[in-house]
Amino acid sequence: MRVAFVGKGGSGKTTLSALFSRWLAHSGAPVLAIDGDINQHLAEALDPAHTGTNAAPPLAPDLAGIKDFLRGTNPRVPSASAMVKTTPPGTGSRLVRLLGDDELHARHVGRAGDVPLMVTGEFDESDLGVSCYHSKLGAVELYLGHLLDGEGEYAVVDMTAGADAFASGLFARFDMTFLVAEPTRKGVSVYRQYRDHAREFGIPLAVVGNKVSGEDDLLFLKEEVGDDLLTHLVHSPWVRSAEQGRAAAGFDGLEPHNRHALTVLRDAVDARPKDWAALHRHAVEFHLRNARAWGDEATGLDLALQIDPDFVPGPSPS
Repeated sequence: MRVAFVGKGGSGKTTLSALFSRWLAHSGAPVLAIDGDINQHLAEALDPAHTGTNAAPPLAPDLAGIKDFLRGTNPRVPSASAMVKTTPPGTGSRLVRLLGDDELHARHVGRAGDVPLMVTGEFDESDLGVSCYHSKLGAVELYLGHLLDGEGEYAVVDMTAGADAFASGLFARFDMTFLVAEPTRKGVSVYRQYRDHAREFGIPLAVVGNKVSGEDDLLFLKEEVGDDLLTHLVHSPWVRSAEQGRAAAGFDGLEPHNRHALTVLRDAVDARPKDWAALHRHAVEFHLRNARAWGDEATGLDLALQIDPDFVPGPSPS
């Protein structure tokens, strides 16, 4: 399952992305954390004590190589330059398994503590004024589009803050999206934007309240987001100690309420049926949108021809 954590900057989405990824890894589940935020802090959150962080080369600088690898022998994508971030897989495309034995994972998966980690790469000075960070997320979008994740496997993506995720089709690549919201007006403002877009495309969305300090906070969230509120986390001295590099390994010290909240998140993900057809339908729709908006002009190609009408998405594609 592909899981996204989104929310306003400062809401705690990176902390929760890391906490959920560590919770899954602690249970023995295959999990890959992906840092898709412009502020690359997920590695630090996954391994606050820096006891085992092993960085791998970021995805974005290797975008051309990733395209060349994923296009495989797909005749509809004759070269890496013909492939854009929204190009959907087709017959002959190279599809990958989560943490599979292939050159993409071998090169770009590192570790942060006990969790395998991919990173997009930072937005540096050379990008200022000439590039958009969303172009860096193209590698993540292509990776998820060509990923055959199996039952009980999890790809957890810490997304860019705010509503910026809607600048690409990446937001439609997930089986479940968790929106992290503080109990404030600003905290729930991003929720309304995400809710409307998610409903338009039938994308499952659940709100996770964070930094909840009492019944008034919880009541506020319930009034603002209604039934979309899945669970909430309370202030955690254990998390603060972990962020300061002082927490012991494991989850024994994590507050019972917060342990329960993490269980609720996993149960919600596991309860989602995998809808390969919907994921592929969204991929095709956003590919056509991007082709019309900029892709055809940028490549000099009719990118609609990259859509393979005979391709069957899922673990056994034709």
